[in-house]
Amino acid sequence: MRIHLKRAYEEPDARDGFRVLADRLWPRGVSKEGAKIDLWLRDIAPGDGLRKWFGHDPGKWEEFKKRYFAELDAKPEPVAQLRKAADGGPLTLVYAARDEEHNNAVALREYLEKKS
Repeated sequence: MRIHLKRAYEEPDARDGFRVLADRLWPRGVSKEGAKIDLWLRDIAPGDGLRKWFGHDPGKWEEFKKRYFAELDAKPEPVAQLRKAADGGPLTLVYAARDEEHNNAVALREYLEKKS
C-alpha cells in the first residue's frame, strides 16, 4: 500500500493518485475545486473530543495515536473504504495541519501500514 501525505495547501499532482481529505473540517481558504479531493472521509478523522484534547501538542503525540487507533478500530467501514481506495494505486491523505509530523494523517498512515 503506497500512502502519501500532503497538506491541503499544496498543489495537487497527478502522482498523488486517489486524494482523500482525512480531516473532519474543511481546510480554511481552500476551494473544493482547487483541492481536487476525490473523497472527503470525515468519519476517518479523530472525533471532536480527541481532536480538541490533542491540539497538535507534540507532547501528547503517543497518547493521541493510542486513542486515535482505538477510535479507528471501532470504525471498520471507513477504514475498509480507505483500504479499497489504496488498492487501485497511490493514495494521498490530505490534511490541513501546519505540523507535518504530528497530525492525524501521519497517525492514520501509520495505522493503515501496521494493520495491512
